[in-house]
Amino acid sequence: MILTDIQGHLEKCGKISLAELALHFQMDTNAMRPLLKRLIRKGRIRLMEGEKCASCCNCSSEMIEFYEWVALES
Repeated sequence: MILTDIQGHLEKCGKISLAELALHFQMDTNAMRPLLKRLIRKGRIRLMEGEKCASCCNCSSEMIEFYEWVALES
């Protein structure tokens, strides 16, 4: 059920950070990653890692780790 919920949320949002997903589903980011990897293997979403700017040391990896919905072709 949670995979369906995550998939639906990503489909609605299009692109979202791991931190935002964890907040929305009230889960730890480390618990979310295996679920997201499963959706990646199924070809439903893709990982889009951002880059920290040169002067920033405040962004956690969860804030710049983005997942994007992959539109299924019909």
